[in-house]
Amino acid sequence: MEEMIDYILKFGSITPQQIDLIKSKAEVIHLKKGTYFSEANKLAKQVGFITEGIIRVCYYGNKGEEYTRCFVLENRFVVDSSSFFNDTPSSEYVEAVTDCTLLVFSKSAFTELSNIVKNWSDIFTRILTDALMKKVQASNTLLNQDATTRYTKFLELFPNVANQVPLSMLASYLGITQSSLSRIRKNIS
Repeated sequence: MEEMIDYILKFGSITPQQIDLIKSKAEVIHLKKGTYFSEANKLAKQVGFITEGIIRVCYYGNKGEEYTRCFVLENRFVVDSSSFFNDTPSSEYVEAVTDCTLLVFSKSAFTELSNIVKNWSDIFTRILTDALMKKVQASNTLLNQDATTRYTKFLELFPNVANQVPLSMLASYLGITQSSLSRIRKNIS
């Protein structure tokens, strides 16, 4: 719980009473590997803070091929923000890549915090903006690189993640085939 509060405090100040209220509204949940936190074509109903594990945001093509848009690591918030804040069906899946533990705020708890904690919405906007900027930065770093460079840059940006996610998900994120990724990994190890 303290990691979440420390993270929130990087984006704005809150009083000790507000901290207690925020803590009281968070529920601990556990997701097994492969379980969805939110699903495409459904409304996202919660915001989570990952205390343990890795989550990915993905979607599936017309022929069932999977595309990994990003990975969300420990001590970060995860939410399908478009669905959650606009009450529209999600276009993506938010899936536990490993067994995960999250601190979760339901829609009603999040709304209550927005109404009671004076700058909650501003803080959360800053959190979402920071997450988006980091995602764009990571994508830009990988975008125009050859496959080997993309993989080595991924290892620099996300140490320890490559060993925790399935090869298929990592290859999908990097935009290369599994066989190419296997060959790259073999050549650089």
